[in-house]
This record gives sequence, structure tokens and C-alpha cells, in this order.
Amino acid sequence: NTLSGEKQEFDTPDGKVGLYVCGPTVYDLPHLGHARVEIVFDVVRRWLEYRKFDVKYVQNITDVDDKIIKKAGEEGKSEQEIAERYTKAFFSDCKKLGVKPSALYPKATEHVPEMLALIGKLIESGHAYVIEGAGVYYDISKFPDYGKLSHQSPEQLKAGVRIGVEKQKRSPLDFALWKAAKPDEIQWDSPWGKGRPGWHIECSVMSLKYVERLDIHGGGRDLIFPHHENEIAQSEGAGHVPFARFWMHNGFITVNKEKMSKSLGNFQTIRQVLKQYEPEAVRLFMLSTHYRGPIDFAPEQLDQASNSLEGLRRSRELAEDAISKNKTEGTPIKKQVKEIVKKFEEAMDDDFTTPNALAALYELSTLLNNSLESTSAKELKYALSKYKKLAGVLGFKFKRKKAKAKKIGKKLEAYIKTITSDTSFVGKGEDELIDYVVKLRDEMRKQGKFELSDQIRAKLSEFGIILEDTAEGTKWRRA
Repeated sequence: NTLSGEKQEFDTPDGKVGLYVCGPTVYDLPHLGHARVEIVFDVVRRWLEYRKFDVKYVQNITDVDDKIIKKAGEEGKSEQEIAERYTKAFFSDCKKLGVKPSALYPKATEHVPEMLALIGKLIESGHAYVIEGAGVYYDISKFPDYGKLSHQSPEQLKAGVRIGVEKQKRSPLDFALWKAAKPDEIQWDSPWGKGRPGWHIECSVMSLKYVERLDIHGGGRDLIFPHHENEIAQSEGAGHVPFARFWMHNGFITVNKEKMSKSLGNFQTIRQVLKQYEPEAVRLFMLSTHYRGPIDFAPEQLDQASNSLEGLRRSRELAEDAISKNKTEGTPIKKQVKEIVKKFEEAMDDDFTTPNALAALYELSTLLNNSLESTSAKELKYALSKYKKLAGVLGFKFKRKKAKAKKIGKKLEAYIKTITSDTSFVGKGEDELIDYVVKLRDEMRKQGKFELSDQIRAKLSEFGIILEDTAEGTKWRRA
């Protein structure tokens, strides 16, 4: 719990869980940082459901914001057109990643009347004030607990805040609840003049409206301050105490130890990554680190995740084949399976420690592999059912891949011609062509040309060729 700064036992009085996660600001394609938020809280939701909680998961869409307005101006489009385009892209990417849909996706622009009502209430209670020509601002001095989520005092927080152009603000930390309209911007009427809502008020309104009791409020750790700190101030200043019982924040994805972000230009969109890697490989990559820790992005780690995924999938395939043989006798493994399931459950109950849960899943995978010939179909079926159930909690299916066409020689030869000027491979057989391109990929990796080597892996995958990078070198097999 970010609010307390420590682990706390989680339960609810009625078996229901209200879960609200801050969704995307839809002005561009989602990147891997967004994917991490979606995957982390998808797993949180799945685990709570595994533990028999009735979860109501709500995630908002921020469809009015400075960045959306800027993008609209650059493209000569309306803010609505920009928001609709990237909202569709967000939903499409989430589906590809296997994220279960939320119960609701409320949009900020559809809740302006409720925002006006909450702002009016804060003005009436003395928590907010009007700056003529600028808008309405929250007075953080009227909220003594300001800084409790960040675990910093207002004085400490001020040190990192850029002074805005609003000279009449009572404190640099005071934040906009309502922004006065600028020419050619999207705007609404209000008692304080035409304008649009501030970012923070949007989430307060939508979470309070759609989640009866906010048990868990989540998002990326970059939202702790100012966004979530300000949500608490607004909501509790208006009498909704406590605003949320538990606060969860996932760590950043970094590139060379810097946060992956659009502003730094060092981001990979979800679509770019999914051109080279399977969605479940991306999920495995994300869950191999505890949700609160940082992940430093590197293609090698996704390569490793792809190899691990193939092994996990292979365990399911081999077990299904062994079960179909209907062997009636063998060594019992049910007790071992139950012990592994217990390890998995203990890992997930301990603050969603997915690396340990994955370790249990790998252990179960190994048990399946080692029991194919020595265990009865009944015992294997039990083990496989648990394997699939635990995998499902983490969002994996490990399904068999659809068989690819066997005759790929001509296509593969044509592809090789696009990446090398050498012609020694022309006319060789299919296996020899695959050997050739695998060696070519190895050379690319030695030269640090990881983008090209990743493209080769992806192309071979399209042809139904699976690569496994091992200590002895790269091995390949047909899917």
C-alpha cells in the first residue's frame, strides 16, 4: 500500500472489490509503459477473482488534455477525432495483450457536469478559489494531509515544482480544477466562465461515480505525485474520506536506466514490439519482475522470454499428447502438484510476487515434462488442469500454434535476398536455408545489430520456425 508505505493484509467486508486504475491520455499510440500498467492490473484483477472476490474494475479514458489539444492543432483535426482514434488503438492493443476488459471505461468529456458540481462544492467549503481569467484552483493549505501519499511535506514537494504562469496562485502547489478557455480549444460553459476541466478532477469524479467503495486505486508510479496526491486532496476535501483504502503503483520501464516516455523519445509502441514478439512473450517479460520494481528494456530479455514461453507452451502440448495415449498406471504426482500450487498461491498472496509465481509455474512445467512416460493419464490430466489454471491467473493460455505451411523454401530464399548480398545460399534445400539464416542472425547479434536480428527471428516465426538461444548456440525447430 503506497499510502502506508508497507504491506497490509487485504480483505473487504462483503467479498466485493472496487478497483479503479488511471487509464491512458489518448493522444498517441500506447507504448510499453502503458502495456505494463495494463498487464499488472489485469493480473491483480485475475488473482482477486481466483481468490473468489467479486471485482468491479473501472478504468477511465482521459480524452481532454493539453497533449490532445496540441495533437489536434498539429493535424488539423478536432480533439474528439484524435481521442477516438487513439482510444480505438488502446483497446486494440489491450486485446492483443490478452487484457480482460474493464467493467467500464468512462470518458472525461462525458462527465463535465459532475466535475462542475464537485468544483462548486470545493469552492463552497473553502478548499478552492477562483482566479479571474485563469480558472479555479485547489488551495492545498486547506488540506492538512497534503503529501501523505508521497510521504513528503508540502515544503519538500515545492522544491520540485515548476512555478506556473498563474501569478495569483496562493502556492506553487495549488493546482487547476478548471482551466479558463483559450482561443480555438475545446471548451464548456461553467459558473466561472468558459473552459475545460483540469486533469486531476476527472479521475476523482469518475472513480467516485462508478466505484461504490474504492478498495484499490492503481496506476504507474509516476502518478503518485502530483496526480494521485491531488485526487486525494480533492476527494477528501469534498468529504469522501477515505477516498481509497489501498494505493498500488507499478514501476517504470526504463531504457538505459531512463524512464520510457514519449517526451524523451525513447519509447517502443506496443505495436512495434508485437511485430517482433508474441503477446504472451511480452507478458512473460513484464511479469518476470515484481510489479513495483523497474524493468530496463532490452531485446535480449524479450528473446529470453520468447524462449521461455516456447518451453512453457511445449509442456502443455507434450502433456496433452501423453494424456491422449490414455495410460492407466504410473507414478502418482498429485501431491507434488499440490505443493507447487501452494507455492504459487503464497507468492501471489504476498503482494502479487509474480517472479516467484512464475518460478512455481516453471517447476510445474518441469514436473509435467518429467512425468510424460512415468505417470498415468489421470494424474497427468490433474497436473495439466492446475498448470492451465495457474497460467490463466497470469493471463497465459500456452495454446498450440497453428501449423504453418511446410513448403517455405522459395519464400525464405526471397527473404534472405532482402537482407544480404551473398548468393551462396541460392538453390539450397529448406533446412540448409534455415541454417544459413540462423547463422546470419547470429552474426547480426555479435555485431550489435539487434533490431535486424529481432526482425529475422520474427520472420522465421512467421514461417513456423522457432529459435532457441542456448549456451551451445542458436537452435531451431519447426512449430
